[in-house]
Amino acid sequence: MEKMLLREKEVSPNSNVLMNLLGDVFLPYDELEKKLVAKDLIYIWNYYNDGKAWLCKVQFKKKTVFWLSIWKGFYMLTFYFNEKNYIGIYDLGLEGSIIKNFENTKLVGKFRQLIFEIRDNSQFEDIEKVVDYKISLK
Repeated sequence: MEKMLLREKEVSPNSNVLMNLLGDVFLPYDELEKKLVAKDLIYIWNYYNDGKAWLCKVQFKKKTVFWLSIWKGFYMLTFYFNEKNYIGIYDLGLEGSIIKNFENTKLVGKFRQLIFEIRDNSQFEDIEKVVDYKISLK
């Protein structure tokens, strides 16, 4: 079973903690962070009592682009799209398995989730397409 990490409120997710938890996956994490910071995205880590875990809200200006969480062996990006704009995902030319997973996710309130489980840098092109699309939304 997949295990979410960063559950201790006292252990904030700095570079050393993330490197230790992610191991081989830290390099793709760091590479993606550098690419997205270059697009003016901001990483904001907070401990959330409701889920008892550290999550990273990644924003462009004041807009939340996605949520990032750390898991054993990978990190996860979760994008949320409302009914009005989720249809645009189909126009981005994403890999078929990503679209299939997107179609099979349960609604969270009125939002559909697009989830990336990242173990290497093979999904970066698709992630950047989704980030650019999310930033473009009004």
